[in-house]
Amino acid sequence: MDTSHSGAASVGDKAVDNTRPTRPLVLYDGDCGFCTTSALAAHSRWFESKVDVSPFQRVDLAVHRLTVDKCGETLHAVDADGRTHTGSDAVAVVLRESRLPWPLLGGALRLPGVRWAAQRIYALVARNRHRLPGGSPTCEL
Repeated sequence: MDTSHSGAASVGDKAVDNTRPTRPLVLYDGDCGFCTTSALAAHSRWFESKVDVSPFQRVDLAVHRLTVDKCGETLHAVDADGRTHTGSDAVAVVLRESRLPWPLLGGALRLPGVRWAAQRIYALVARNRHRLPGGSPTCEL
C-alpha cells in the first residue's frame, strides 16, 4: 500500500493496493498541483496525519464504489470500515487523524452549522482550484 509521501511530489508509477485499507485512504486529483500539494500536506510536520494519501488515478476505484468523475470533482476519504467521506467531510477525516490541535478542528467541522459553512467554502475552493497556488488549467472542473 502507498502509505508514505514524505514531502515528495511524485507518488511513483505503481498502482496502490487499496482493497482493505487499515486506516483512512484519502484520494485526491493527482493531475492537479493544488490538490497534490494540499493532500501531501497531511504528512507534513504540521499535521502528521495517520492517513494514506494517493491520487485517485492510481487506485482501483471500483473497490470503493467510486468513479473517476466523482473523484475528479472532490476530495474523497475512505474509512477502514468502507465509509466514504467527500469534500469538507474528507478534510475533517484528515484533521481528526492528525496531531493536536487538529482533531478538535476536524470534530468542529462536523457540527451542523459549521459543516454547512465548510461544505460551501470547500465547494468554492474546488471550483477555483485552477486559480490557487499550484493550480493550472488542467485543474479546472
